[in-house]
Amino acid sequence: MAPYESDDTTGAEEVEDLRSGRRKAARYVVPVAVVGVAAATIGLVPALADSGDPDLPKITAQQLIEKIAKSDVQQLSGTVKVSTDLGLPDLGGLENSLVSGATPSGDGSSADPTTKLTELATGTHTLRVAADGPDRQKLSLIESAAEYSLIHNGKDVWGYDSKSNQVYHETTDEAGKQPKHEAPGTPGDFADEALKSVDDTTSVTVDGTVQVAGRDAYKLLIKPKQSGTTVGAISIAVDAKTGMPLKFTLTPSSGGAAVLDAGFTQVSFAKPAASTFDFTPPKGAKVTEDDRADHADKTAPAPSAKPGDDFAKGFEKGFGNGSEGPEGSGVIGEGWNAIATFDTGTKGGVPSGAAGGDMGGFLGSLGDQVSGKFGKGTVFSTRLINALITDDGKVYVGAVTKDALVQAANTGK
Repeated sequence: MAPYESDDTTGAEEVEDLRSGRRKAARYVVPVAVVGVAAATIGLVPALADSGDPDLPKITAQQLIEKIAKSDVQQLSGTVKVSTDLGLPDLGGLENSLVSGATPSGDGSSADPTTKLTELATGTHTLRVAADGPDRQKLSLIESAAEYSLIHNGKDVWGYDSKSNQVYHETTDEAGKQPKHEAPGTPGDFADEALKSVDDTTSVTVDGTVQVAGRDAYKLLIKPKQSGTTVGAISIAVDAKTGMPLKFTLTPSSGGAAVLDAGFTQVSFAKPAASTFDFTPPKGAKVTEDDRADHADKTAPAPSAKPGDDFAKGFEKGFGNGSEGPEGSGVIGEGWNAIATFDTGTKGGVPSGAAGGDMGGFLGSLGDQVSGKFGKGTVFSTRLINALITDDGKVYVGAVTKDALVQAANTGK
């Protein structure tokens, strides 16, 4: 470790003040719809290429957060490696449809980012990213003998799946306006999401230095103070020169490997060639025009009253395939123990037996049966996110333990 380490912490009010003045630079994202649960969690993640502990000037946590907030990098290109280990069972691709709300046999294009990027919810993937200001971004998901690309160039957003030779096209109202779909493209996006969850229930410190993708960086360490959360720690490697996050790591409170790991393995801050963002549908490609323009504003999440609520509200929003939570939804608890809850209005919990058919029985077998003052229900668990569906149709979901969900259901508060 570098010959310094700062235990200076930054408070909730300071973080909130910084958040209100967060940079207006490009967010290095490709506009797309991201999977529900993955959208909330993939926004919390390290690069797999770091070496050495550079000797850098001492800095406090407050100063490092200010450095992130003031970062104004608008041009870059590089390679990002993303590894996700939520502990999901192998469902042969079915988990992507369940999370995104899409049906495997639907009429939508395979190039539609709403479902395509659900692949990032499991396994290890390599992404190539490029950005040139707020009007031009590109993200390419490198696959075996194929590639999926998302290009935002002015008013146009293109998605292209080379395997199926299908194209998705979306048009924004005006250049400079972000399209209605967004997906995290770099650790900077992930860092923004993590910092939203910082409040009085959080410890924030500087944890030495590291080198990522050949660049010197400071390490910002975020740890919940509360018990009962499945989040162990979040580490953000911040470029010492530009203040841009280069790497983001989320480890669970249960220990073991990182739940989500994403960051640069190579990065350049030179202006990408203009041709990087050019796209013309290949000959013979099937082009699908987006028909969801009327929902642009309706899909945007409402601002949170408290920083800690953002974390749980991400789950609540994601549970409905990127739409607003169902009527009667809300958040109970605070900070890292916040739990999103809503009433499905359907009695009987998870369908099983003859009533639910084979699929109902299969889903029920993936969960743990629990009971309490609330009655009975089923808990579905991952290494980070747990959800309780009660037999009377209520749902509780959050980055908390199974016991915390049961307690929330018992109190109803």
